[in-house]
Amino acid sequence: MNRERRVTATPSPGRLALAVVMLCAVSGPVAAQAIEYRSAGSALIVRDAPSSEGRQLFRLLPGTPVEIVVSQDGWVRVRDPEGALNWVERQALSTRRTVLVTAERAVIRREPRETAAPAFEATRRVVLELAEPPTLGWARVRHAQGLEGYVRASEVWGL
Repeated sequence: MNRERRVTATPSPGRLALAVVMLCAVSGPVAAQAIEYRSAGSALIVRDAPSSEGRQLFRLLPGTPVEIVVSQDGWVRVRDPEGALNWVERQALSTRRTVLVTAERAVIRREPRETAAPAFEATRRVVLELAEPPTLGWARVRHAQGLEGYVRASEVWGL
């Protein structure tokens, strides 16, 4: 007697829950948002409110990178390298991209690898122009004196 036997697979509750979570993660409405950076122009006044009536707090040095957090009617809330959140006029920001050295001493190399020959060194708080976006943990940068090379992304702020 040859009987056909049917096997029905039912997912365990744990696997079903995992599948639902993964499906929601893939198709959820929350999209990743890129961080946007700009650089301080020559007359960047930092204020406590988004208005020319806001109290002037300080000026950022030209070229200092800032992270754009939110925009509102010609004003931008920015995070500076120290982490402070304040307001600046959008027109006072430059589209030129810069980074700020955060390491005590960053060795900028001729090629994007640890064993490459040094091109120059930069100390903490030196502003470097971003020549190319970071790739594999290295960013191509240019010093104001024209020197170029690659810095480890972990040694700068503004990427």
